[in-house]
Amino acid sequence: MKRKFIIAVLTLIFALALTACGSDKKENDGKTIKVGANIVPHAEILEYVKPILKEKGYTLEIVKLEDSITPNTGVIEGSLDANYFQHVPYLEQFNKENKSDLVSIGAIHYEPFGIYAGRTKNLADLPDGATIAVPNNVTNEARALLLLAQEGIITLKDGAGITATIADIATNPKNIKFKELAPEQLVAALPDVDAAVINGNYAIEGGLHVSQALAVEANDGLAAQTYGNIIATVPSKKDSEALKVLVEVLQSEDVKKFIEGKYDGAVVPLK
Repeated sequence: MKRKFIIAVLTLIFALALTACGSDKKENDGKTIKVGANIVPHAEILEYVKPILKEKGYTLEIVKLEDSITPNTGVIEGSLDANYFQHVPYLEQFNKENKSDLVSIGAIHYEPFGIYAGRTKNLADLPDGATIAVPNNVTNEARALLLLAQEGIITLKDGAGITATIADIATNPKNIKFKELAPEQLVAALPDVDAAVINGNYAIEGGLHVSQALAVEANDGLAAQTYGNIIATVPSKKDSEALKVLVEVLQSEDVKKFIEGKYDGAVVPLK
């Protein structure tokens, strides 16, 4: 009985060793792509392309992440091959702050920013001293301020662009108070503010629809060109055949139709 038990244990250890070896081979054979992504819409889009990539000989592993830091640190540290969650201005700001050198290898889609109603249901009815919530990171706060300026709620100083902050507000006729929050907290904050300027992906995740927005960025404007969501990786992997195939598939007509059909204007394909 004891001998049978020892044999069973050794058999199990051997099987586990084989599994581990097989796993290592899978991770290092150039056919497995590990991508970090925000859950909505990025991970959903990646789930759609999984079988397409499988037909082309590649296995896609999606690591779902809710924040805007670990997708980049994972790529830098090597636990991820690439990520899909950010636009170039955010990437450049991250690189500057962290002395990193991540690069974009392709733009996939654009998520129009929107102003969503909180306590006030119409922009024209914003009271004096109203509170508007905006994202608290540099690139997205600038984008929110540009949208508010587009709607005539504030004006910005000459030259204030994609790095604008609240300090760059030139005129604020309604004495708007700004509540700076992490992007993922903006939907939850709506009952406590008059309005919020919300990233497209967090609006979707929070159950909002672009048709509900009081105002949105134009799909063919500067924002669409500047804030396209990209696949990012480290320079040593930018010419990887696997990542080239990933980008090619994500930019395909098939995926474009999927995005247009699923998100109804809240996510806009760029190619």
